[in-house]
Amino acid sequence: MNKSMTRSMVLAINLLVFSAYVNAAPSGETIARQGNGKGAVACISCHGDKGQGNEAAGYPYLAGQPLAYLVKQLHDFANKRRPNPIMQPFASALSEDEIKAVASYYAQLPLPKITSAKKSPSQTTTGEFLAKEGKWSVGMPACFQCHGDQGRGIAPNFPAISGQPASYIKKQLEHWRKGERTNDPIGLMQAVVADLDESEITAVADYLSEQSPTTYK
Repeated sequence: MNKSMTRSMVLAINLLVFSAYVNAAPSGETIARQGNGKGAVACISCHGDKGQGNEAAGYPYLAGQPLAYLVKQLHDFANKRRPNPIMQPFASALSEDEIKAVASYYAQLPLPKITSAKKSPSQTTTGEFLAKEGKWSVGMPACFQCHGDQGRGIAPNFPAISGQPASYIKKQLEHWRKGERTNDPIGLMQAVVADLDESEITAVADYLSEQSPTTYK
């Protein structure tokens, strides 16, 4: 066998291997828009065409969230550290490479513009105070103390919370308060929300949902 034929065979084998790899590992955008064909459905069906979320249905936006945070949440959904009957089968159907790919895709998208309607002045006042000042009488720090200026998020552990649907924020706070969600760093959120009453949870969720998210640090 001459050198020319050997080179041709090596090239052909490399092309086949590369083609198989490409076919086996869809891009993050492909997963987001079409799923992976192995049990993970398209993300856009719930989280919107541009990762902007769905306020009416209470699905959060993913666009512009910290990469490490998105990866961790997918891992936590898959191993049931963050119980969710919708996300668990989706995350479980993703390989490690696919998790990183789809998380990277959403992390590089621009944060969405919000369309939330303004709530009552009393709700805004209470919610704004909790978000900016906290409730130190029960040891609760301000939301923005961990989640960054204006709730824009601080990578890798603290996601952007400004502009998320109020129903989503409220549901997550209630899950933490009831011990149904426990995948936060050092149990921080469980302690933060433990002494908030229902009206305070609603007020801070409404206030945060009205704020425009900006790029995280």
